[in-house]
Amino acid sequence: MIRVAAIGVFIGVVTSAVAIGQQPATQQPGQRPTPCELVPQPTTRLTVDTLPIPGGGQVAFVGGGVLIKCPAKNMTLKGDSAERYPDHDQLIGHASYDEPRLHVDADFLNYFPNEDIVKGAGNVHALLPSGSRLDGPQAEYRRPNAKLNRPHRQMAAIARPTITVMEKDSTGKPLPPTTVIANQVFMDGDSLIYGGGQVEINRPDISTNSDSAFIDQEHETMKLMRNPKMRGKKDRPFTLAGDLITLYSKNHKLQRVLSQAKAVATSDSLTLRSDTIDLRVVNDLLDHAYVWGKTSRARALSPSQDLIADSLDVWMPGQRIQLVRALPHAVAQGRPDTTRFKIERPDTNDLLVGDTIVATFDSLASPRDTSRNPNIKQLVSTGHASALYHVAPSDSNETRFGVNYVTARLITVDFTQQATKQKVAVVTTVDSVYGVYIEPRSDSGRARAVGQKPALTPTKAQPSKPAPKPPSGPQPASKPPDSTPLLSPRRQ
Repeated sequence: MIRVAAIGVFIGVVTSAVAIGQQPATQQPGQRPTPCELVPQPTTRLTVDTLPIPGGGQVAFVGGGVLIKCPAKNMTLKGDSAERYPDHDQLIGHASYDEPRLHVDADFLNYFPNEDIVKGAGNVHALLPSGSRLDGPQAEYRRPNAKLNRPHRQMAAIARPTITVMEKDSTGKPLPPTTVIANQVFMDGDSLIYGGGQVEINRPDISTNSDSAFIDQEHETMKLMRNPKMRGKKDRPFTLAGDLITLYSKNHKLQRVLSQAKAVATSDSLTLRSDTIDLRVVNDLLDHAYVWGKTSRARALSPSQDLIADSLDVWMPGQRIQLVRALPHAVAQGRPDTTRFKIERPDTNDLLVGDTIVATFDSLASPRDTSRNPNIKQLVSTGHASALYHVAPSDSNETRFGVNYVTARLITVDFTQQATKQKVAVVTTVDSVYGVYIEPRSDSGRARAVGQKPALTPTKAQPSKPAPKPPSGPQPASKPPDSTPLLSPRRQ
């Protein structure tokens, strides 16, 4: 057996110049034993040569199968052949490295002792005891080294590697894997993963795309940066976009998703837009949403109504919208029923305004209903409330709409479902009620609108009346102007 120098985490190469089969040299007093040793195989051969460069330098070649064990470091290295140069070592062909916490296979493994870094090239496969693995064309492993200010191990990979993360739940049951694919990946320790360049993350419940990503497995957080997009993949899919998306999980179950800057959340029944959207998730479905912004107002867009305010509180258990609170400076916009009249831009929406608006949706009326878009049931506006609605004219031949405008402290609008359309059924007002209703009429105004002059109705000549005679006798003197109560400056 021939003693050799240690060459790192992944590889080891013989540095002795003696041939296979030669007895090991006698150890000098005080000399420390070499921590790694070459285990000779029947076909193992060793040669030494000098590099043709200024200053020279010896190169050791080991072929015919290489097996190196490092008992002090609990490492085993294998390869078809090995080479050692002055500045690095190399394993060639079916190279592998084993330690209790890591196994690596590659076509080539290179070790740089000064930096304590191992580089693998060609079909690199790294496997952890948990089952998590890295697969890619090239990877770099940085061993823990206190002198180099590297307290724990690190790994970097380029050329779009794939990382598969295996986890277990609180009971020890294996969970479906999470995969991370990116142009370049950096792993710091056992829990931190950084990805850059067209990052794709796939989990059983969600999938994401972004330019950059950060995963902290210990704290169960994930950050997606630069044009990120997240998609829910369960029974009722949803998407979330923004400049920065942060995901929070507990016991490996997604609980909260925060999108900041130009945030947009889209589900099958609602679209939310604002600077910030905070989603709460229960059993992989959206349950609650908080929406607010400073540079843009919060908007909730549904097929029947749009709500706009400084902030929105959306309650949607099971990802079916039930209640939306909009405050302050809230506005509700609805599409009027245009069966009997026509509308033109810009006057195309019914409006409800107030300090606070609460919208109730009919998502619980029929649990078996598979409709994706629950209908709105009621709108309640409180505080400086006003409403403007388009109504059908009383004249069935009239195609223009009537306008109903009202202000009050509280306005309640109830809706009814007719066939496939929703219509305003009842508008109820409470306190400080003022309003006006404008009804279109088919009169001379319509004729003038099309360029015709209204016909004049002939009138009969009336006989002239004689002028009244002045009254006879003395007349009482009239009062001075300032004695009139309504006009007297002294009384005003």
